[in-house]
Amino acid sequence: MAISEYVKGSIRKFAIKNALDYGKADIGSVLGKVIPGAKDVPIKELKAAVQEAVASVNKLSKADLEVQYAPFEEEFEQRARETAEKTAKPKFVIDGAEEGMVFTRYPPEPGGYMTLGNAKQCIISDELARVYGGQIFLYFDDTNPEKCRQEYVEGIKRDTAWLGIKFSREYYASDYIEKEYDICRRLFDQGNAYVCMCSSEEVKKNRFAKKECLHREQKPEANSSLFNDMLAGKFAEGQVLVRLKGDMASENTTLRDPAIFRIKEAAHYRQGNKYIVWPTYHINTPLIDNFNGITDVVRGKEYEIFDESYRLVLKYLGLKLPRMHYQAMLQIKGGLTAHKRELRKLINDGSLSSWDDPRLLTVMAMRRRGLQPDAIRAFILRFGMSRTDSTVPLEMLFAENRKLIDPVAKHLFFVSDPVMVKVNGAGQADVRLKLHPSRDYGFREYKTGSDFYISGQDANGLEGANKGSVRLKDLFDIRIRAVGDRIEADKSVDNPDDKIIQWVPGADKVACTILIPGPIFDDSGNFNADSMGKVSGYAEGYARELKEHEIVQFERFGYCIFDKNEGERKQFIFISK
Repeated sequence: MAISEYVKGSIRKFAIKNALDYGKADIGSVLGKVIPGAKDVPIKELKAAVQEAVASVNKLSKADLEVQYAPFEEEFEQRARETAEKTAKPKFVIDGAEEGMVFTRYPPEPGGYMTLGNAKQCIISDELARVYGGQIFLYFDDTNPEKCRQEYVEGIKRDTAWLGIKFSREYYASDYIEKEYDICRRLFDQGNAYVCMCSSEEVKKNRFAKKECLHREQKPEANSSLFNDMLAGKFAEGQVLVRLKGDMASENTTLRDPAIFRIKEAAHYRQGNKYIVWPTYHINTPLIDNFNGITDVVRGKEYEIFDESYRLVLKYLGLKLPRMHYQAMLQIKGGLTAHKRELRKLINDGSLSSWDDPRLLTVMAMRRRGLQPDAIRAFILRFGMSRTDSTVPLEMLFAENRKLIDPVAKHLFFVSDPVMVKVNGAGQADVRLKLHPSRDYGFREYKTGSDFYISGQDANGLEGANKGSVRLKDLFDIRIRAVGDRIEADKSVDNPDDKIIQWVPGADKVACTILIPGPIFDDSGNFNADSMGKVSGYAEGYARELKEHEIVQFERFGYCIFDKNEGERKQFIFISK
């Protein structure tokens, strides 16, 4: 059956919107949008029409897309407003919560730098507090002296501040050790904890077999005495544990008498050698949440298995349980995420430059690459507290970012793999080009002569381009006479149908390198040695005036952030199309 003009128009409209949002229209995405309004059209015919529209739209320049999008802009904005009104607060409704009485925390272990996954937990915790007029605290879970460092503390504070998180206060687990020792003694007196002197192999074997430890029924006095010996340094690291009495028959392995205190002899970054007996996650987290009045805990759903031990500790002590909120992990298509130990190895062996390597999704790397904190927040809040695992393309994050940087990024010309063009009859000219097509940001001004540079890609396509005639954007037309290592051309009469190409003045150029980050791992999980691309070329002279970390749009190339100077050469990092 013939597809109606209405459906065809709808297909094109969604294809244009999809291309503007993501740099390129995707057949599956557009098809999903148009199916509800085209139920009478056979799916095979509908898909063919979508493929045709997407192919056509993907040939358009961004400027052409914006022109064709203008008639639909208000319609899409209205839809976005309606969606936001329907979905904003319901994702964060808390049964029993009172205005001004919601207290959340962000609990990083200062054993590494903050990642996008960490940012998700932090931002959702902050949003919960914000929606209910409450407060968020910064809680450093720093009871592993082997991992924790002051540099990570400072890095986390710097990253959360950049993300716009305003904590009401901060506190450290290592400041509560004495109080936790008292709690431990109380658990001994209750008969709810004991000192275990089994080897680590025995503990593991018994847990697997659901077998109780022979030390489990020691008298409280014996446990207290052994605990005092632990504090006095009479046991070596790994020789002894304090374990909580759980349920050794439970299917939940975390309830099989989890360790709550262990000996760590390494010096602590804040406490020095003051303590050698340190609490574990199982006791530390519920206690310190309670000490600080936390009402709502946000955690990844992979931590749900620890919920029963968290509850058990508070039950034994008669303490109030906060509300628990679980969320799915944020998986990024393309393998850009990895455990910190894997990343640390790649940094140590030189495969990655540092924790701010722009291929990474640490917060400092995203900042260096030009991602905006509000874009990261908007991206994370799109998923709310969903418990459904999903793998999303990184392009979704860049699409949020483009909404913020597009209105403010200055527009400049950049030519990669440059080739010189000698234009006969060009003469001397004063050229004035707008720094932004629609905002009053002023101009960049040049004196041009007969020498210009164009990209190698444009140079390769010149001989067949409209009988050898092209237009230097916002300047004049040229007719090609000869193509070689250097191109000879004549200034010609304007032809509005000519192919338009970028150019850089021969006498006012800046040498540039643009780093193009790609996926760190291939489909097999191996490190991709070619994950950092490089493009060299010239930008127009105005690039000398850019400030460090300023974002520009190199027209028909993409958004880039000025990273640093390398002598006379400027290094940029590619953000997105």
